[in-house]
Amino acid sequence: MENKFEIIIPTLFGMEAFVSREVRRLGYETTSVEDGRVVFMGDYEAVCRANLWIRTGERVLIKLAEFNALSFEELFEEVYSIRWQDWLPADAAFPVKGYSLKSQLTSVPSCQSIIKKAAAKKMWSAYGIEHLPENGSLYQIQFSILKDRVTIMLDTSGEPLHKRGYRRLSNAAPLRETIAAAMITMSYWKFEQPFLDPFCGSGTIPIEAAMFKRNIAPGINRRFAAEEFKAIPTALWSKARAEARDSIYNVPLEIYASDLDPECVELSRANAKNAGVDEFISISKADARKVFIDKPDGTIICNPPYGERMGEIKECERLYRDIGKSFNKMNNWAKYILVPNENFEKLFGMKADKKRKLYNGMLKCNVYQYFSKRR
Repeated sequence: MENKFEIIIPTLFGMEAFVSREVRRLGYETTSVEDGRVVFMGDYEAVCRANLWIRTGERVLIKLAEFNALSFEELFEEVYSIRWQDWLPADAAFPVKGYSLKSQLTSVPSCQSIIKKAAAKKMWSAYGIEHLPENGSLYQIQFSILKDRVTIMLDTSGEPLHKRGYRRLSNAAPLRETIAAAMITMSYWKFEQPFLDPFCGSGTIPIEAAMFKRNIAPGINRRFAAEEFKAIPTALWSKARAEARDSIYNVPLEIYASDLDPECVELSRANAKNAGVDEFISISKADARKVFIDKPDGTIICNPPYGERMGEIKECERLYRDIGKSFNKMNNWAKYILVPNENFEKLFGMKADKKRKLYNGMLKCNVYQYFSKRR
């Protein structure tokens, strides 16, 4: 097997540029940036480092093959041609999952079954056994079929990358960690200035801000599926984790977080402690309509409530008007606000300097960006 292979990082739509930048920062060159995925060449060390360091991507996948298939027979033969014995040991547990869009092979369960059978048959032949116990480590096989183009991949992450491990509990509508990291990245917040999230919920935004500015690898406190892969030496994971520990910056931070709900305040405190950044975040109960920090410069990043039913939406619209008045008292502060409401600028009382589309789950949102007057 070659020393290098293609590594795919799936992303939420709108996040591709952030992931591409992170890959380059790790020292790798992207070979492809497409809707919902970033691809680069790497080795097993790159697998370890990407899992530990990628903040805005969802998983780290090894690409095993890519081909066209218009029939189940073609799918079987192409999957059978993969050298599965190079990737999976004889006792591997290897479930299959994936999706098919705009393709001849429309039945996802049938595709799963055929990929499983083809991989199993190849392993029977390679290992000289007729029964695969599947009682060993998990090797999750993933596939995507888009316009008859099939990609077969091996998931090295296990739990998705947005599950950092610090948020053991959350509020009713938690913001995904990867989106919070993207908002912090686009803000160019300077650690010398104060930072505020007045709708902290379970604390995701301020925690991600503290981890980002201290250069704490987002995956440093969690485990990954590939740590059980026999082909990846334990020493590579140890080396990658040592690099992550040695890369942490000792910088002073002034981060404020607040929420009107006292349960969210306690939840944020617990999650910040789990993340190891509680000493850098001041968390309190406060009404965002009345929030004010008497500092000349700073950055507000927040994800205010959206509302689902008509009465809730109207209440949120009143909230957007009110925070427009309170936030704008901090005139020189930069503001980055994630909401799906297309009339937000009118409600907030100010036209954004820039808008960026991001998907919070399946919900299309905009990050309304108001730059500091001193930028």
